[in-house]
Amino acid sequence: MRRPWLLALVFLVQLACALFFVSDILASVLGLPFGPMPWELRELLEVGAAAGLLIGLGLGGLALRRALRDRARAEESLRRASGAFHGLLEERFAEWALTAAERDVALFAIKGLSTAEIAAVRQTSEGTVKAQTNAIYRKAGVSGRPQLLSLFIDDLMRDEGAIRPPLALPAPAKQPALSAK
Repeated sequence: MRRPWLLALVFLVQLACALFFVSDILASVLGLPFGPMPWELRELLEVGAAAGLLIGLGLGGLALRRALRDRARAEESLRRASGAFHGLLEERFAEWALTAAERDVALFAIKGLSTAEIAAVRQTSEGTVKAQTNAIYRKAGVSGRPQLLSLFIDDLMRDEGAIRPPLALPAPAKQPALSAK
């Protein structure tokens, strides 16, 4: 509800109604004496208490419906964000010309798996995974896992909604020619 004071008022009315019924039952069970109350007033209090509980039930149903609708919207937003992240991963992996194995390793690294865990999942040695992660970092132009993850977070957090332009990777250094002596 957008008016918290109204919600508080409904809560207080329901509390008073519940206390009315509970006190009546406790008085009967424990044999507590209450002074005589005209039956008209008692009927009026019972009808008012029942109406208050019914109003609370209706408002609770509305709040539940709103909560379920908001949850569905949040799940849809999360689904879209997940799809956008997957698309972003694929775009960057293609830009960096990662091999299929490097793509797997990069994905596991971004998910937070350790080198040993990646090796176990891929059924390969840790040395192979280390070599692949070094190749990934070199191709992405980063020095480690935190910077790699940061590239994707930066892309997702852009306000204009556009993906950053592809990285301009430095040209590989030329190897000196071997001279024949």
